[in-house]
Amino acid sequence: MTRFETRAAFSLAGIFSLRMLGLFMIYPVFAFYAKHLDGSTPVTVGLALGAYGLTQALLQIPFGMLSDRYGRKRMITIGLVIFAAGSVVAALSGSIYGVIAGRILQGAGAVGSVILALGADLTREEQRTKTMAVIGMTIGLSFALALVLGPLLNAVVGVSGIFWATAMMALVGIAVLYGVTPQPAKLQSHRDTGAVPAMFARVLSDPQLLRLDFGIFALHAMLTASFIAVPVLLRDVVGVGENELWMVYLPVLAASVIIMVPMIILAEAKRRMKSVFVGAVVTLGLSQLALLAWHTSLVELVVVLTLFFAAFNIMEASLPSLISKVAPADAKGTAMGVYSSSQFFGIFIGGTVGGWAYGADGAAGVFIFSAIVALLWFVVAVTMKPPRFTQTRMISVDVRDAADATALQARLAAQPGVVEAAVALDEGVAYIKVDSAQADAVDLDAFSHRPAEA
Repeated sequence: MTRFETRAAFSLAGIFSLRMLGLFMIYPVFAFYAKHLDGSTPVTVGLALGAYGLTQALLQIPFGMLSDRYGRKRMITIGLVIFAAGSVVAALSGSIYGVIAGRILQGAGAVGSVILALGADLTREEQRTKTMAVIGMTIGLSFALALVLGPLLNAVVGVSGIFWATAMMALVGIAVLYGVTPQPAKLQSHRDTGAVPAMFARVLSDPQLLRLDFGIFALHAMLTASFIAVPVLLRDVVGVGENELWMVYLPVLAASVIIMVPMIILAEAKRRMKSVFVGAVVTLGLSQLALLAWHTSLVELVVVLTLFFAAFNIMEASLPSLISKVAPADAKGTAMGVYSSSQFFGIFIGGTVGGWAYGADGAAGVFIFSAIVALLWFVVAVTMKPPRFTQTRMISVDVRDAADATALQARLAAQPGVVEAAVALDEGVAYIKVDSAQADAVDLDAFSHRPAEA
């Protein structure tokens, strides 16, 4: 990557992570704070925790499409201002309904897809995967950091202070956007990062992709529901103070990563993806049943939570990889858009139904709900076809018309090791899936058109 591309990747990753950090920091401590708000019930507490997921799910694809017309930076700015406004509303609210309204506003600033589109505008096709990887890694790091920082900040400024800090981080994101992030030379729709309306029917009718969409929905429904019950167990049953919860989450997350890494290597390098995938679903379900049965000591909770987060991390790494492998070469962006919307809808359902379950049967109700979700996911996952191991490549091509594009597509598809090829005439880009085992041997340079060399 050039210095220009590196600056673009890391500045956009920073903007993304600041927003996600603000959303996740309240997770470990919100259940305690919400009990003191007017109108607080288990259902409204769960709704407040997950409400942002609904607006995020509904608006992130439209935000991306609007950015094609009105500009990336303009739409990111609008989204971050809305997000900051929602944070202020939540910070000032003395009732749970005000917090719900604030969280709905936070989710309405749905700029994730626009950030990815801007990253695509600022990088060459052959470097785009690296940019998306940098942004993707920051999301995982933001989640882990939020679980540690949330209790620490709560001890100093409380949850309302966390909301204020979240608003400030959104404004810092705007400063980074205009002070650090480069300005793209032109805006262009990219099928690897953005949703294409013509592709929705194709993506939504693919049973393999739908299985993966249900998977990310289920994963985040379980995660959000768990944060309604687990912090309360840690404080009220085993005696961990709400401001000391980070002392539990930090070693749990560290141990879960240690478990995750060899499992990901086994899945990808040894081509055991489906076995690892189904095993992680089973582990998620069993961890919920284990929480139902064993939650009276700190050791029990730490062990079970470590297994839960290990399986969670495996899924967070595996699901996007599977989307990339399964999605049509020229519909990855559309598939990822539907996938991300499913994730945020899962957050909404997990918070809402998890809150209802907690009101009906306490922590046991939450764990039963999550175990049922895991069981449904197991039925969906076990019938999944083993994925074909591919890598997606993009090259700039010189095509003059539809006939030219069709001919080039046929030539690319005929190359040894190429599984699928699609040429986007409007972008001047070929999207190619290559068998991972033959990736190093596949030479596509002869088909690439670089303007500097023309």
